[in-house]
Amino acid sequence: MPGALSGIRIIEFAGIGPGPFCGMMLGDHGAELIRIDRPGAGLDPRDALSRNRKSVLLDIKTPEGLSAAKALCATADGLIEGFRPGVMERLGLGPDVLIAANPNLVYGRMTGWGQTGPYAQAAGHDINYIALSGVLHTIGVAGGKPVPPVNYVGDFGGGAMFLAFGMVAGLLAVKNGAPGQVIDAAMTDGSALLAGMSFAMLAQGTTSDVPGTNLLDGGAPFYDSYICADGKWVSIGSIEPQFYALLRDKLGLADDPDFAAQFDRAAWPARKQRLAAIFATKTRDEWCALMEMTDVCFAPILSMTEAPAHPHNMARETFIQLGGATQPAPAPRFSATPAPVPCAAPKAGSDNAVLDDLVNR
Repeated sequence: MPGALSGIRIIEFAGIGPGPFCGMMLGDHGAELIRIDRPGAGLDPRDALSRNRKSVLLDIKTPEGLSAAKALCATADGLIEGFRPGVMERLGLGPDVLIAANPNLVYGRMTGWGQTGPYAQAAGHDINYIALSGVLHTIGVAGGKPVPPVNYVGDFGGGAMFLAFGMVAGLLAVKNGAPGQVIDAAMTDGSALLAGMSFAMLAQGTTSDVPGTNLLDGGAPFYDSYICADGKWVSIGSIEPQFYALLRDKLGLADDPDFAAQFDRAAWPARKQRLAAIFATKTRDEWCALMEMTDVCFAPILSMTEAPAHPHNMARETFIQLGGATQPAPAPRFSATPAPVPCAAPKAGSDNAVLDDLVNR
């Protein structure tokens, strides 16, 4: 069965990390992804980000390669690229050129800083983009340094997923009669928007600008991670009063007056120490036996090698085997147009032999 984006053709100019992630999301749900790779490129079938692609090798700095790239873009519904501002224009593949040739083209551009602004031409990485948006400041323990959340928030959340959303929104706009347009997805913008609730709570006075002291950043004893007797970890998220009451009951603290006023922030540090001592008395499996699948709001903290084997993930087929590796399955789930069975990343240039067919189709 074709996916939700079946019939949509996207040209992807090969890049790293967030660009391929956006392409993966679109390809997972049925879009035809044609990736333009540079000569000498290689694709790894174990890489989830490069699955569901066609690949052509083109040297776009040559007249022949440039002509072929333009011809492909003339057949496309959308294009995604992640170069610094001005690079595609210098190559002769800027939006003015390509949208003039294909007025319905949705031209997706993803950068860290955005297409405009004082930082636009500077190099950077995820840690820098989420630093500037205020997000990195919010992540870390009280009194400690900010902790980079890998590159999930800037590259993938604030960049790739916002570009994917922008592409789908732009494609829907074309379907409803709007012209093609440029999508400017900046990781600073996207990560700032991901923190929308935190900015709202700050404005409302329900959270402070001091990291590690608030409800959702590890400041609360009932919303944190704790080490167990075997050195493994568990997570607790007992925010609502009824869930907090159940947590107290499971821990033998139901009648302890020191835990009565849940939102007494002055008592939080001492309570965290008490809870840490309690969780250290049992193994992770023992805590799972007591709390898993209850309304405590509990889950074991699994490693990346453990997660695919957890019964819940297995029941939902959250992970799949593809290209000789465990990969996350396509998400989200569609009832009428489920994602097609993924195809592993192709060999770079595997579709050069049918390039003429791709251009003429």
